[in-house]
Amino acid sequence: MDIYVSNLSPYVVNEDLTNQFSKFGTVSSANVIMDKFTNRSRGFGFITMPDDTEAEKAIQEMNGASIDGKAITASKAKPREEKPARSNYNNRW
Repeated sequence: MDIYVSNLSPYVVNEDLTNQFSKFGTVSSANVIMDKFTNRSRGFGFITMPDDTEAEKAIQEMNGASIDGKAITASKAKPREEKPARSNYNNRW
């Protein structure tokens, strides 16, 4: 199961998420999303846990928990929505 985590401190790194969520079971990956221009944390990330029961327990326990002094939000990740391609056709004139 993929878990969405938000309200992360800018100093939280992948290893911090792995350490916090591995208390509840196996973490196969943890990824803090970084801004591609500034290379700074965007304040959210994703954790993948193969066992759904462990993931549900982690969500329950970690939602509202403090990491690096900030209360985080943890929830089941929703599938990414495909956005339609943007066209500049109307803005050409």
